[in-house]
Amino acid sequence: MESVEEFLAYAIRLEQDAAERFGQLADAMESSGNREVGKLFRQLADYSRLHLDDARARAGFRKMPVKAPTDFVWPDIESPETAAIWAADPFLGRGQALEIALDAERAGLEYYKQVFETTQDPEIKTLAKEFVQEERAHVAELQRWIAAHHKGLKAPAE
Repeated sequence: MESVEEFLAYAIRLEQDAAERFGQLADAMESSGNREVGKLFRQLADYSRLHLDDARARAGFRKMPVKAPTDFVWPDIESPETAAIWAADPFLGRGQALEIALDAERAGLEYYKQVFETTQDPEIKTLAKEFVQEERAHVAELQRWIAAHHKGLKAPAE
């Protein structure tokens, strides 16, 4: 990352993509009767929207680069936190859906960690560290859901 503006542009795009995809997954799970996982995916979409709002607020007073979706260079074909689209399959099992969400959150975490570890800019490092902490919390939440699933529970104990 060359500038805080570039980091924020990437964060905005990543969180937009994640919120949209988790919303699609929530719709698919809810329409197939898997309301518990649908609720979790909706919560993950909401978390991504909160990150998006935060990144947009931080970008509000800056001159942001104008980038088309194809201008972003990601480690894979889609932005890191975009869950696999095939997870919207209504025949997908609950356990599979949770693993796909975990993979997406881990990819987002790894992306922000990589930025944190490689940037020399102290402001980018501070922002990336905050995003790493938030993504770590999401990974932990999904791990709780997966553990509950393996125990035969519909949702983790509060």
